[in-house]
Amino acid sequence: MRTALGLALACALTTLAVPAQAGNGPIVATEGGRLEGVVDPGASSIRIFRGIPFAAPPLGDLRWREPQPALPWSGVRQASAFGPRCMQQPLYSDMMFRSPGTSEDCLYLNVWTPAKLDRPPGRKLPVLVYIYGGGFMAGDSSEKRYDGAALARRGIVVVTMNYRLGIFGFFSHPELTASSPHHASGNYGLLDQVAALGWVKRNIAAFGGDRDHITIGGESAGSMAVSALMASPLSRGDIAGAIGESGAMMQKWTPPAGAEVEKKGAAFAQSLGAPTIAALRAMPAEKLLGTQGNARDMPFDAVIDGYFLTEAPSVTFSNGKAARVPLLVGSNSQEAPGSAVFGERVPTLASYRAGLTRTLGDNADVIFNLYPAKTDAEVLPAATAVASDDFLALPTWKWFDLQRQTGAPTYYYYYAHVRPRFVTDTSGNPLPWGAVHSAEIEYALGNLDANPLYAWTEGDRKVSATMSGYFANFIKTGDPNGGSLPLWSKASLDPANIWRQTIDVDTRSVPFPEQRRYISADPLLYMR
Repeated sequence: MRTALGLALACALTTLAVPAQAGNGPIVATEGGRLEGVVDPGASSIRIFRGIPFAAPPLGDLRWREPQPALPWSGVRQASAFGPRCMQQPLYSDMMFRSPGTSEDCLYLNVWTPAKLDRPPGRKLPVLVYIYGGGFMAGDSSEKRYDGAALARRGIVVVTMNYRLGIFGFFSHPELTASSPHHASGNYGLLDQVAALGWVKRNIAAFGGDRDHITIGGESAGSMAVSALMASPLSRGDIAGAIGESGAMMQKWTPPAGAEVEKKGAAFAQSLGAPTIAALRAMPAEKLLGTQGNARDMPFDAVIDGYFLTEAPSVTFSNGKAARVPLLVGSNSQEAPGSAVFGERVPTLASYRAGLTRTLGDNADVIFNLYPAKTDAEVLPAATAVASDDFLALPTWKWFDLQRQTGAPTYYYYYAHVRPRFVTDTSGNPLPWGAVHSAEIEYALGNLDANPLYAWTEGDRKVSATMSGYFANFIKTGDPNGGSLPLWSKASLDPANIWRQTIDVDTRSVPFPEQRRYISADPLLYMR
């Protein structure tokens, strides 16, 4: 095992092996040293700083350790290119990366900020720290749909960050717990997010941002992470607001106890012929990554470790201990397809009833009464609602409801706009029913043009202007309303008087009767 000095020198060499020749780009001074960014070629008023190290490379003895401080550099570090993305397999076809490749050396973040000339002297700008999705198994801060330029043009400093994934970010083992100064293991990817948030808190003033006005946001696994960061004692005090798109670490996604997963981690390590952490750390990263597919009983996911999470997040929210900050949260009309219930057959009442029995067992009749269909034509929306609620909508609503009860300003959306056809699609077949999981990202962040795959229409641009306008207002003030946007009612403390915002070409506030269904369906609605 390397000595602490040897480890520090190795990290320093990794950090310093970067061109340090100043050019003509904008320069800022951070705690680690000076950075030279670039001017956004599409918007000269925006400055971009990419590939900023916020923690030491988690290599060698730092694999499966809490993120350690990044060591400073001398001269001017070039910040024009994205850092490598964290180790992952190619799981999702909709991820368009701009990073150079995968590496364990991946703890970098990126900043988009308006130029000084475009903001009043001395004015600090609100900050958005956005967390990518991908099931804690894939994703990257360089993805085109997460580009921060559009929101930066609205007067916001935008940050995206990397965090460790899969076996590298969410591996629990008794030996790791025993050697940890916090007696905890498993949540390394989430601790990376805490470290990035801390870096932002200490350094964002150099980019014109307000360290006391940081909103965190994310989609899918990123949204789950936001709910966890609001609950964690390590981060909840650093948050001024939160945005969650389709996901919360609650209900069926409640993390298991760390001790339970540690046993599975030990058994998994034994199955690899590497019973010790030293042996696992000696394995090449690519070989270790390849073992994920054999981990049938080993979840690479968040755990209640006693450090990052001291209890289930829903308990923290219920007890009023989570960050009492404005929350904007919601889900899509098709988080999961109806075929997950009725199968690949043509949807009929018979296939719907059979699918409910197959996936829900003794609870099938109760769920059918909560999600009824009287004709074959009604099966698709009913089954889609069952699958969507089971997957992500019910946990997301639970997060909203618990935060609403604290009295913090809370807003719920229902995203219903269906994406247009692919540019290459000339089939003429009907579009899918509902807005699929993750479909809202480009709209919410103002990045339709960053995705050339779809034939965007004026209707799409109207939806994007509305949703990104809501997001920008919320990041700035904790309230999505402003300008000519349709009024969005804050959630009432009276559960009988809660409205949600349906986001579509015709965006509007509507009653939210599904809440009663959610209350009845939980905990019955956990499909097998």
